Amino acid sequence: MNKYMLAFWNAIPSEESFAQLSPEAIQVEIEKWNNWIGGIAAQGKMVTAEALHNTGKTVSGSAKIVTDGPFTEGKEIIGGFMILTADSLEEAVELSKGCPIYDSEGRVEVRQIQVFN
Repeated sequence: MNKYMLAFWNAIPSEESFAQLSPEAIQVEIEKWNNWIGGIAAQGKMVTAEALHNTGKTVSGSAKIVTDGPFTEGKEIIGGFMILTADSLEEAVELSKGCPIYDSEGRVEVRQIQVFN
């Protein structure tokens, strides 16, 4: 079995709208994610899943220039990621299709983790 990373991309306005939801609405959204992640975990395929803060720093180039935010020039941000195991890229893609991020027109990038021996 191989490991895959699912990166959860969403538009900045969607992330900002989420932050404005009522506590009850936020709980509903969190429950959707918990149910989807729990389903993958129940299959024994989840390694880890984490949400990311929407602020940070980016370090670039040989001069190691530090700028605010990983998204200062973009319209999307990575809101989190999951590492899971699957028999193939196709299986990992199928598992991604239940992700609640699609409800807000987000996207999931599915990438196999490369193993160096």
